[in-house]
Amino acid sequence: MQNTVKPVKKRTPRPHPPEKNKAEQCRDRARLRELRRTRWFILPSFLGVAVFFLLPFFVVFYYSLIDNPVTANFVGLDNFFALLKNIAFRRAASNTAMFSAIAVPLAVVLPLLFAILLMQKLPLKSFFRTVLISPYMVPIASVVLIWEVLFHYNGMVNEWIMALGGEAIDWFKSDYSQITIVLLYLWKNIGYNMILFMAALAGIPRDIIEAAQLDGAGALRTFFRIKLPYLSSTILFVTILSLINSFKVFREVYLLTGEYPYDSLYMLQHFMNNTFVSLDYQKLSSAAILMAIVMVIIIGLLFLADARLGRDIEE
Repeated sequence: MQNTVKPVKKRTPRPHPPEKNKAEQCRDRARLRELRRTRWFILPSFLGVAVFFLLPFFVVFYYSLIDNPVTANFVGLDNFFALLKNIAFRRAASNTAMFSAIAVPLAVVLPLLFAILLMQKLPLKSFFRTVLISPYMVPIASVVLIWEVLFHYNGMVNEWIMALGGEAIDWFKSDYSQITIVLLYLWKNIGYNMILFMAALAGIPRDIIEAAQLDGAGALRTFFRIKLPYLSSTILFVTILSLINSFKVFREVYLLTGEYPYDSLYMLQHFMNNTFVSLDYQKLSSAAILMAIVMVIIIGLLFLADARLGRDIEE
């Protein structure tokens, strides 16, 4: 058999990048020096985040895995199991979940409706806008005083009820207690959320809406198919902001009812505050870790929903 010589493939030389002139080289060196200087400016911010956020998180996680700060014996997940069996924690978690499940959707839907309404040509539009945003600027102590005047046992609401032939209700010590706090939360936060939605509605391209209207799309179809996808990022931001504010309602409840309120007003913040006063770091740390996990899951689901709506806009 004759040996066949395979032809050798010639490699085509790769084209060299064009050489930069002196001006471009000077710009590159200047940009590199600027990046090096910026690195030193970022260092204080990184140290601040590490000291005030990352380090405390690891300390809390460490406390949740030991029996006490003195002996520091590793107990694994025993603190979490004991916490889940704690009646006070379960009561506080259920009350907080119920409050957030009611208040947060209302704090998103109602401001959106008000924003859509006030974007129309209405008389006294500026007046209503000012009235709705003004509670956000009222101090917490004044808000609590207003609610005491309204919902005290001898307050104005009970006076109106008795004038209509009903019986007085002890609002802060009854099954209606969460309703008063939900109303307070909404009264405080609706105006600010409404301003955010009005800004987002003003940023929607008018030509798309006009094109949809020319094609015969009605108001509801235009809202759900055009406006709502464009509002998805604002809805996400308002929802996260409202969720965080719902966990801050402890201030108002504490000023209205004290450290140990009626059962339906005993929130997670009450549990953590009372646990901190008793210096039970293990229980407090375990509750903080569980609370952080739940918040991360909820916010992650919200981001997934926002990403889905964002894909609908691109399509």
